[in-house]
Amino acid sequence: MTHELGGFRGWTAVRKGKLARLRFTSLRLRLVVVFGAVALTAAVSASGIAYWLNREAVLTRTQGAVLRDFEQEMQNRAGSLPEHPSQDELLHTAGQMANSSQRFSVLLVGEESTGKTVYGSSGGLNGFSLEDVPESLRRAVNKQQDVTDGNESPYHLYWQRVVDHGTPYLVAGTRVIGGGPTGYMRKSLEPEAKDLNSLAWSLGIATGLALIGAALLAQAAATTVLKPVHRLGVAARRLGEGRLDTRLRVSGTDELADLSRTFNRTAEALEKRVDDMAARDEASRRFVADMSHELRTPLTAITTVAEVLEEELDAESGSIDPMIEPAVRLVVSETRRLNNLVENLMEVTRFDAGTARLVLDDVDVADQITACIDARAWLDAVDLDAERGIHARLDPRRLDVILANLIGNALKHGGSPVRVSVAAARDEVVIAVRDHGPGIPEEVLPHVFDRFYKASASRPRSEGSGLGLSIAMENAHIHGGEITAANSPEGGAVFTLRLPRGASEPAEQGEQAGPSGQSAPDTKGDAR
Repeated sequence: MTHELGGFRGWTAVRKGKLARLRFTSLRLRLVVVFGAVALTAAVSASGIAYWLNREAVLTRTQGAVLRDFEQEMQNRAGSLPEHPSQDELLHTAGQMANSSQRFSVLLVGEESTGKTVYGSSGGLNGFSLEDVPESLRRAVNKQQDVTDGNESPYHLYWQRVVDHGTPYLVAGTRVIGGGPTGYMRKSLEPEAKDLNSLAWSLGIATGLALIGAALLAQAAATTVLKPVHRLGVAARRLGEGRLDTRLRVSGTDELADLSRTFNRTAEALEKRVDDMAARDEASRRFVADMSHELRTPLTAITTVAEVLEEELDAESGSIDPMIEPAVRLVVSETRRLNNLVENLMEVTRFDAGTARLVLDDVDVADQITACIDARAWLDAVDLDAERGIHARLDPRRLDVILANLIGNALKHGGSPVRVSVAAARDEVVIAVRDHGPGIPEEVLPHVFDRFYKASASRPRSEGSGLGLSIAMENAHIHGGEITAANSPEGGAVFTLRLPRGASEPAEQGEQAGPSGQSAPDTKGDAR
C-alpha cells in the first residue's frame, strides 16, 4: 500500500511538473500556440480558396455542359414541333430530350390551337412539373425582350441553382424563338456535391495534418530555443546557490551562444570578485583573531595589576593616595572593559570563521535562568515567571551568554523591574525579557542586533562593547533559534528568544567561544 501511494504521488508530481511547464505564461506553450495559429490560419485560408476555386470550376463546367446540351436539344427537337403542339407531341419530345448525354429532366409547356395549355414531362405525370420551377425563373423565361442591335433574340436561356429536400439542382428554361413550346430543364447536382464534400473532407484533413505538423515543428523549435535558456536558468540558480564555478558549454555562433559566453564571463568575474572578497574577509578575521590573541597576554598582566589596585582601593589601610584614587578607578574600569571587548572580539571571530560549536546538555530552563540572575546579583531587579520542569537540549554556557546579554541590556537601558517569562511549546521554548523603560525608537529597532551599533551619536562611549546583542543573536542562531525585539503596548521593550527543544546539531566537543568553565562576559548592547 505504501509503495502504491508513493507511486501515485510520484505520478502526480510528474503530471504537475508537466502542467507547470505548459502553463499559459510558458514560452514553450506560447510558441506552440503561435505556430499553431499561423499554421491554422494559413491552412484554412489555402483550403478555403482551393475549395472555392474547385467548387466554381466543377459547377461551371457541369453547368456549361448541361446548358449547352439543353439549348441544343431545344433548337433541334423542340424547335421542330408545330406552333400549337398536342400533349402527346410534347410528351414524346420531352422524353427524347431527356435521353441526351447529360440525363436531365425536361418539361415542355405549349398551347393548343384551342388556347388550352398543355404539358409534357419526361418523367410522366409524377415527374418534373411547373411547380418545381422557381417563380422568378418562369417570369424571366416568359418575358419578351426588345430586339436591338445588341440583343438579337426576344427570349433567352435563364438558369438558377435550387435545393430541394437537401439535394441541389440546376434549373433552366427558355422559349423556342419564332413560336413554339417553352422548355424547362432540371439537372441534379448531387454527384458534384458529393465530389465537393469529399474535397472539403480532404482539405479539412490536410488542415488538421498541417496543424499537427506545425505543433510538432513548434515543439522542436521551442526545444531548440528553450534548451539553452533552460540550461542558462539552471546555471543561474546554481550560481545563486553559491556554486561560482558553474559554466555553460558554448556551441554555435548565434545569439544564444553569445548569451552563454556573456554568462560565463560574468560568472568568472563574479567568482574572482567573491574570491578576492573572501580572501580580504579571511585576512580581516585573521587579523582580528591574531590581534585579540596578542592582546590577551598583556591584558592578563594588566588585569592582574588592576585587581591588585582595586583590592588596595577597597582596603581600609588607605595606602592609595586620595589624589590618584579616581585615576586608579578609571584604569581598573577601562581595563575590565578592554578585557571584555577582547573576549567579545574573539567570540565574534569564532562565529565568523564557523568554528563555534555546541556542547549540548539536558537543561532545565528555569534553573538556568535562575543561575544566570543569581550569579550576577540581579535577584532584586528581575521578576522571573517560569515553571520548573521545562527541559530542552541546549548548550548551558551559550544560553547563559544569551540571557546575560538580554537581561543586562534590559536593566541598563530599560527600567526595573525586568520581567523574564518562559513558555513551552511542543517543539520550542520561548523566553521573553521585558523591561519598563521608554522602549526602543522605531528607527533603531532594525539595527539593535548590529555590531557596534550606537542608538545615539552623542553617546559614543558606554560600558558595553556594542557586541552583546549581536553575540546573543549568533548564539541563538547556532542553536537553530531566533531573537526578536519589539516594543510592548504597555510600555517598555520586549526581547523574545525562541529556541528549539531538540537541537538540530548533535552534541560534540569542539572549540568553544571562551575557556572551558568560564562564565559569559557581562557584555551589553548599546541599542538604546
